[in-house]
This record gives sequence, structure tokens and C-alpha cells, in this order.
Amino acid sequence: MHLSTVKGVGVVVREGEEARALRNTGSVYELASAAIAAGRGLRTEISHRGLGETVDLSRAVFDLPVSHPDPAHLHLTGTGLTHLGSASARDAMHAKLDGAETLTDSMKMFKMGLEGGRPAAGEVGTQPEWFYKGNGHAAVAPGAALEAPGFAEDGGEEPEIVGIYLIGPTGTPHRIGWALGNEFSDHVTERVNYLWLAHSKLRVASFGPEILVGDLPSDVRGQSRILRDGKTLWEKPFLSGESNMSHSLANLEHHHFKYAIFRQPGDLHVHYFGTATLSFADGIKTQAGDTFEIEVPDFGQPLRNTLSFAPKTQGATSVHPL
Repeated sequence: MHLSTVKGVGVVVREGEEARALRNTGSVYELASAAIAAGRGLRTEISHRGLGETVDLSRAVFDLPVSHPDPAHLHLTGTGLTHLGSASARDAMHAKLDGAETLTDSMKMFKMGLEGGRPAAGEVGTQPEWFYKGNGHAAVAPGAALEAPGFAEDGGEEPEIVGIYLIGPTGTPHRIGWALGNEFSDHVTERVNYLWLAHSKLRVASFGPEILVGDLPSDVRGQSRILRDGKTLWEKPFLSGESNMSHSLANLEHHHFKYAIFRQPGDLHVHYFGTATLSFADGIKTQAGDTFEIEVPDFGQPLRNTLSFAPKTQGATSVHPL
């Protein structure tokens, strides 16, 4: 089952090839909140409400599949160095030019994940790299532009799977489902010094258009591509799922939600689980007008976003004392 939010229609439920509007439902946030309050799953809650008219998703204009009434209570976060092969691209960025270091901090962390990222059920494994991207004000709908700020050095895609969570009234995280995500980043800034990773991640990001409800397939396969002037500039296979990861999803979820600040009732969390596929690692330089496209059959409609750049900033930001 898949959920999406279509402009002019509302919440849409897709089973197989058939997509239909969900009756009497203002948002996926409201749907999930009601399911938690009633102590039942999303499928049961949807069955209770009933379905309406058929919707052609191939022609739909999508909103974010889920959003919070107060954007400050939607948290965009992520984990890196979680996928098999991801360390090679990151290590190349972080290695010193003189080759004096044979094992960078990135490779050390990747190896820690390989050795301890898949603990037995009920046990705690190695914690991953973690980063903050922003709140709901940084969430960009499918089809909209990902805008790099005026001080950015780069605007690059990161095709990922995201987990979407709503915190229940007792502080329990409830997973709504999974979606495609573009964890938009500034890889040129990150390459200068890995301690600038936090700066490079404070960018907008997109996810959707559809939420996959239920278990994530262990082997997720699709394509990540960049289109320029209507033609494919770059394309590469995109792999995710636990079969292609050094950490288990349960371990990554634990190390996010172990912090009480991330278990505040009513909050939404969109968490990016990492990638091993970057056009930047292949020497691609993106430019305004490019289109990022992430396509995985298991997730239905592809996630597409264009790239734009805000005007270059001039001078320092001023703070006004009161």
C-alpha cells in the first residue's frame, strides 16, 4: 500500500495499479494521528474511512506526502556512511592530497559500521554518523525546485530512502512508512574539511511522492539520474535496503530516537538513511535548471526536483541588538 498527497484531491491510497482518494481525511498526519489514538494500524484506519474516486497519479501534482501543521515540528535528519560502497566516494573526498593518511575518519567510521552496525535483536550496535538538515521549512515538495543558498559552493543530489515517523502521545515513535528522498547537499563545501559536513547538510531536501506502508524490501534497486535540457547528463544505479547496507535499519532508528528530544509527542520525523550513489563522485558539476530524478519501481512515481541557486550573498549577515 502507498500513500500520497495530491493537490486538489487530498490523501490518495494506491494498492497495485489502482489509486483512489481517501474519504474524510485532511492529511496523512491526521490519518496517522487517528490510527495511533484508536490503537490500530493504517490499513485498518483507511478501511474504516473508505475510498472514493480514482486518481491518475501519472498526471498528478503532488504535495509533500506528509507534513506537520506547524513546520517547526517536522525534523529532517539523516545518517551517513551506512551503505556498502559509500565509504569509497566519501573517502576520496576526505583523503589528504599527500596520501599521508591511509585510513581517514570516514573510513574508520564505515568500518565501525561494518563490524558493529547489525546487532542482534534487542541489542545496541555501533552508532552511525548523524546530521541535521532542518525542519519543515526546509522540506520541498516533489516537482518543486531545490534551491541552493547564495553562499553555496555546490548543489548536489543524494538519492536515499527515508523513514517517516510520528511520535505518539506517550513518546513512542510510530513509523508511517518509507519514501524516496533527495538529501540535497553541498559536496564542494564538505570536501574542504569533513568538519564542515554540518554546514554542507543545512540545505533544503525533498521526499516522496509516495509513502510505502509496511516493510522496506531488503534489496531496493532503482536509478538516479540528472537531466539537462531534456537529455540525460548522468545516470547510475541506486541501491538501498538492508542487503546493501552496513547498518540495520533498527540500529539506525535506535540511534536517532534514543534522544528524548526526538520523542516529543506530535512531532514528525523524516530521516534519510544514506546512499552510495553521488554524481559528484563522478565529477559531475550541476547547474541551475538541471532536473534530479530518483526512480525505484517499489515506490511508484519517481521523485523529481529541479535545481536553482539563490542570488549570491553580499557581505556578512547583521544581527540587531535589542
